[in-house]
Amino acid sequence: MQTLSTPPSPEQSDEHLSPVAAKMILAALPEHIQRALLAHAQETQYPLEMVLEMAIAGFLDAEAITFTDCRPEYT
Repeated sequence: MQTLSTPPSPEQSDEHLSPVAAKMILAALPEHIQRALLAHAQETQYPLEMVLEMAIAGFLDAEAITFTDCRPEYT
C-alpha cells in the first residue's frame, strides 16, 4: 500500500524562508527597514517571510521570485 506524504509546511521546508527565520531576520534590521518591509507585506498581503525571500532572491538573481527559482551565477 502506498501512502501519500503531505508537503512540508513553510516552517518545515528547506526551500523557503520560515516564519520564525523571517522574524529573526527582521529583528536584526534597522527600524526603518523593518517598517518598510512590514508595510510592503501589508500592502501586498504577502507573508513577511515571502517578502524577505523575494527581496533576497531578487538581489541574487534578478529574474528569480523565490529561493526555489533563484540561480545566482556565483554559487
